[in-house]
Amino acid sequence: MLEELHVRPESRVKRPATRAGDAVTRRMPAVFLSTVLTTFLVASSAPTPLYRVYRESWHLSSGAVTVVYGVYCLSVLVALLTVGSLSDHVGRRPVIGAALVLEALSMLLFLQAGGVTSLILARTLQGLATGAATSALGAALLDVTRRWGPLFVSIAPLIGMALGTLGTSLLMDLIPAHLSSVYTLLFSAMALQTLGLAFLPESRSPRPGAWPSVRPRIRAPESSRRALLVTAPVFVAVWALGGFYLSLGPDLVQGITGSGSATADGLVVSLLTVSAIPAVLLTRRADAGRTALGGSLFLTSGVALTLLAAHQDSRTALYVGTAVAGAGFGPAFQGGVRLVTANVLATERAGLMAAIYTITYTSMCVPVLVAGLLVGEYGLLHCTLFFGLFVMALSLAPFAGLGKFPAHISSKIL
Repeated sequence: MLEELHVRPESRVKRPATRAGDAVTRRMPAVFLSTVLTTFLVASSAPTPLYRVYRESWHLSSGAVTVVYGVYCLSVLVALLTVGSLSDHVGRRPVIGAALVLEALSMLLFLQAGGVTSLILARTLQGLATGAATSALGAALLDVTRRWGPLFVSIAPLIGMALGTLGTSLLMDLIPAHLSSVYTLLFSAMALQTLGLAFLPESRSPRPGAWPSVRPRIRAPESSRRALLVTAPVFVAVWALGGFYLSLGPDLVQGITGSGSATADGLVVSLLTVSAIPAVLLTRRADAGRTALGGSLFLTSGVALTLLAAHQDSRTALYVGTAVAGAGFGPAFQGGVRLVTANVLATERAGLMAAIYTITYTSMCVPVLVAGLLVGEYGLLHCTLFFGLFVMALSLAPFAGLGKFPAHISSKIL
């Protein structure tokens, strides 16, 4: 009894510290995974400000630039459709590790690029790595933090796109003699993250079925299909707009503002996603369906203002329209992700994330590729108008499904 009395007070003192230490330990995997996912997406948008340099140095057309961008998106799709759910079977760490190695190799290819062929090769390898990584990282985030996972998955692409374009633009203006320095920095970051992965606990135990899982197919669980069908149009609208900014955005900015500054180009492109981040944070606790609908309205309004800017050569309208579109960009995607992932089993998460990313990367690739090929015939202004109307129509489409449930959208959809 006396021995128990001596032990109990000590245990009472240590428990709060242990709980605090456990909380920090639990957060570390989520922070690490979010950082890795963000790095992949920074790398995906980093070449955007350099497209103008590549075009002028190698005498490329706008169509050729969109082809380079389209190859990246198609490579992402190939990876998503084949190894998108592989981490559900072999574990998250092996897939993430292999993707980091491939991505680091693509950075070396970018550094050595001397023409459009080598640029396409680098983009292809990068796309395969990104496709393999995004579904595994998204699923791993849902594994380690069910509460914050969908938020991280929604914010990481926004942060990555913003940092990639703006960071590269700043480096181009600050260090014009070393235009490819961003690739060196990204390679270093990926090398460190590959080492850090060795200390990350595995969140998914291996299970049979790895080889059958690589057969190309989209694996949306039955519990998520209705929500995915309703929210798919807004996913397409959001990421088609993002793809347009990432490929033809610098040309549009230069046409409206007449600026030759890389930072000015990167600022406008980054503004789309920078303005989305606070909107996502403000709506993260709101009803998922209403969040998606509200985001769609903001997206439509912002695109309308951007089209006005393009026709009136208004720098102010361009910035305001891009910011308003971004304020809808984030909540529309985040609300949709929350709706789709709400009732999914742990063993189905990577497959579902692959399905979501398949929609997003198809949207970033196909409409933009068509627009880029048409620019030479109809001009950038007319193609921007058609593209904007396409995005606006899709962003309003979810009202036909979600709008039927104004009171309790989330529960009734699912």
